[in-house]
Amino acid sequence: MAYIELTNQLPGITGLLKQFTRTAKPLSELAQELLRGPSTLTPGERETIASYVSSRNECTFCMNSHGAAARHLLKDNASWVDEVISDVESSGVSSKMKALLNIAGKVQQSGQKVTRDDVQRARDEGADDQEIHDTVLIAAAFCMYNRYVDGLGTWAPEDAEDYMEGGKVLATVGYVRER
Repeated sequence: MAYIELTNQLPGITGLLKQFTRTAKPLSELAQELLRGPSTLTPGERETIASYVSSRNECTFCMNSHGAAARHLLKDNASWVDEVISDVESSGVSSKMKALLNIAGKVQQSGQKVTRDDVQRARDEGADDQEIHDTVLIAAAFCMYNRYVDGLGTWAPEDAEDYMEGGKVLATVGYVRER
């Protein structure tokens, strides 16, 4: 049960967005831009970053929702999501993604944990400034989303299978819908 009274029974951020429409629009638009806007990082890679940061923040709803979207988008490489959450460095993602996920993990702790060496590692692995920027902004935004969801005590389905249909919708429709 959420810490505040909600007029719906929707889990995680979905219940908050449905009830608090004034903030729903900009929050949804930000997610749409970060995860589906123009980028050389694929939507699957960006969803993986969101799921990874959410796992580190122990936000069950966001980790599973964005993990499901990433799995749908990554298709044959869907196992990467679980590998990244378990251990980035031994995962099957590219060296560039490992370097970017390292940065995302440090942002999750504190933006001040990111070092020039972390950024240089990402550059050495082929990341450009836009990809580094986008990674930092996705990580920072998902810290906010995670704290919003968990700070209001929303509920989350426990079975990862319960997120598969919603993940497909996020992957195919995105975050901005007519309300």
